[in-house]
Amino acid sequence: MTTFEQFNLPPALSTALAAMNYTTPTPIQLQAIPLGLEGKDVLGSAQTGTGKTAAFSIPLVSKIMLSPRGSALVLTPTRELASQVMEVITQLLGKRSFIQSVLLIGGDSMTKQCAKLRMRPRIIVGTPGRINDHLERGNLILHDTSFLVLDETDRMLDMGFGIQIDKIVKFLPKERQTLMFSATLPAEIVKMSAKYLKSPERIAVGSTTQAMPAITQEVIQVSEVAKYDELVTQLNKREGSIIMFVKTKRGADKMTERLNKIGFKTDTLHGDLHQRKRERVIQAFRDMKFRILVATDIAARGLDIPHIEHVINYDLPQCPEDYIHRIGRTGRNGSVGSAVCLISPEDGLKWRDIHKLLYPNEPAPHMPYSPSPKRGGGGYKGKSGGGYKGKPNNGGQKSGERSYGDKKPGGNGGNNRFKRFGGKRTPSSAAA
Repeated sequence: MTTFEQFNLPPALSTALAAMNYTTPTPIQLQAIPLGLEGKDVLGSAQTGTGKTAAFSIPLVSKIMLSPRGSALVLTPTRELASQVMEVITQLLGKRSFIQSVLLIGGDSMTKQCAKLRMRPRIIVGTPGRINDHLERGNLILHDTSFLVLDETDRMLDMGFGIQIDKIVKFLPKERQTLMFSATLPAEIVKMSAKYLKSPERIAVGSTTQAMPAITQEVIQVSEVAKYDELVTQLNKREGSIIMFVKTKRGADKMTERLNKIGFKTDTLHGDLHQRKRERVIQAFRDMKFRILVATDIAARGLDIPHIEHVINYDLPQCPEDYIHRIGRTGRNGSVGSAVCLISPEDGLKWRDIHKLLYPNEPAPHMPYSPSPKRGGGGYKGKSGGGYKGKPNNGGQKSGERSYGDKKPGGNGGNNRFKRFGGKRTPSSAAA
């Protein structure tokens, strides 16, 4: 069995890994860490929840520990992800380390960050916008930064950070080691890697357009007027921590208020919250002080809370790829989880796009309903909590309870497919 001891890491780093209960590398760590330690550039892709942060943080910390000079920079798309990366790096450095680090993110005190920068930190983690702010003000010097990590690069491009990343890279020495990670590798990412990486080693773990096999997915077709009642039914029947995704910030606030009024312990996470408030919400959720987190897509990537057991898509995401990242908040690092989508007639096109991403070689799923009230054959009854109630098909299954999984006895396709409403969670294997 491969262990972290085989990487010949600095003793202080090995001690920190043992304290973190890191014993066996995940597949992405097994591929990325040796390349990072050898000083090679890496272009990597992996599913969410596979241990990617440690895959680049371990060689980063090792390099800083073994050299008295030089610094490292990690760029992430969101404040939450930057904070989590910093948390991992701080643990890897160990409690007795004298190596200084700084977190540079928007919404945090500039004065406090400037004070940290005057201490000449050797590890900088942040978001492109705030990093550029400090560079333009002359607070941040990157002339000796020999290690660069671009984490979730596809997301940074989606958020419009491409130009800002270009500006940051101009402040870096040309001779450096660069590790670029992305959930997907579209043409623009490959083109970008040609600018920043030199003869990179390409690594990939699993499919980046499929959910982890330990996540059971369910689809519930329901009218818009019955969606909230169906949500309450789902919340009552599920145990453990839940993250629920909605479309808008206002919708998140209103949903949290409604659920708290009927006795569910709930809080909200979205982009309008001040940074300290966001941090308090995330920490309280980690500490299980409330059970349900209602979030917009700001939490779809990077939020790593191991005890999340369920993901509920109350609203579908605008971008099909975000569906993978949403449900990837559960079933992480060997655990199992479930994800459920509440789909109304208005979601038909979005759901077809998601299905096409997950199963490009399969026909689009039949949506047995229409937003038009004039269309006959199995309309919406608006039954409280019951969702869609249509005519039974030949197999006795109601048309509103769709199954996109393998329905043959003993079939093995149900895990990564969409199980019929009410199906049991029976993952075939745990995610690494």
